[in-house]
Amino acid sequence: MNEDAVSEHQQKASQLKKRIFFGLGIGLSVGIVVLAGGWVFTAAVAAAVFVGAREYFELVRSHGITAGMTPPPRFVSRVCSVICALMPLVTLYRGQIDVSVTSAAFFVAMALLLQRGNPRFAQLSSTMFGLFYCGYLPCFWVKLRCGLAAPALNTSFGSAWPILLGGQAHWTVGLVATLISFSSIIAADTYAFLGGKAFGRTPLTTVSPKKTWEGTIVGLGGCIATSVVLSRIFCWPKSLLSAIAFGFLNFFGSVFGDLTESMIKRDAGVKDSGSLIPGHGGILDRVDSYMFTGALAYSFVKTFLPLYGV
Repeated sequence: MNEDAVSEHQQKASQLKKRIFFGLGIGLSVGIVVLAGGWVFTAAVAAAVFVGAREYFELVRSHGITAGMTPPPRFVSRVCSVICALMPLVTLYRGQIDVSVTSAAFFVAMALLLQRGNPRFAQLSSTMFGLFYCGYLPCFWVKLRCGLAAPALNTSFGSAWPILLGGQAHWTVGLVATLISFSSIIAADTYAFLGGKAFGRTPLTTVSPKKTWEGTIVGLGGCIATSVVLSRIFCWPKSLLSAIAFGFLNFFGSVFGDLTESMIKRDAGVKDSGSLIPGHGGILDRVDSYMFTGALAYSFVKTFLPLYGV
């Protein structure tokens, strides 16, 4: 029993080291990609979307879900994964993808309805949700980072930014908003985990039994605090109330994105969406908190902040 306990402890320590090592590597890479913006950011989003879409359609085909429904054919799943990956690229170069998404959904629906055998509504609904969840939602990050090109005039980082890397014009509202949003999501996940470990008593939901109300409240506080602190550092948004509201939206987008993926995995009967990242699982396991947040962040900045908060 002692040997088993030691072996289990060593395994957990090794897993934690892997998690930290790959987590830091991913964080550094994502930071560079966000700073680069443009086609670099969009290509990275498209690559993540393609892998995430493949993971999603594999989850839909898992035994836990197929026991209650008929999954879409493999050729439809593969085509949808490619369509999802193209959506961020179309967003960058055309600005809007509503017509493109509607057209893609129509042709996918036709392919499902005209297939041999007996088409099922479960095939159509799971495929349409995959296009929305894995393809359409991530496009709002491209809209936020690359579409909001108004200069963040008040940030001190712009004046010190090298001219060869774009100078002050490189620091746009989209860049600052994306950095704050990403950082707030990371803070929400981290503080919720630590708060749940320290104070967690009351389960939040049966979808994810390890999440607690106490951890959620601590995560909310950490997310809002991060948003406010970074808003003072970047001098955006100027209003304290706007910074608090931005952190609030980032938190709830993060939580419900996490719970949505947990629900899918629970129905599929799996712990992780994949095994691409050692110690972290699949792409969906890492980006679930970002799925809905991009749309909320973009809509908030575009609609509710006068002059984009400058």
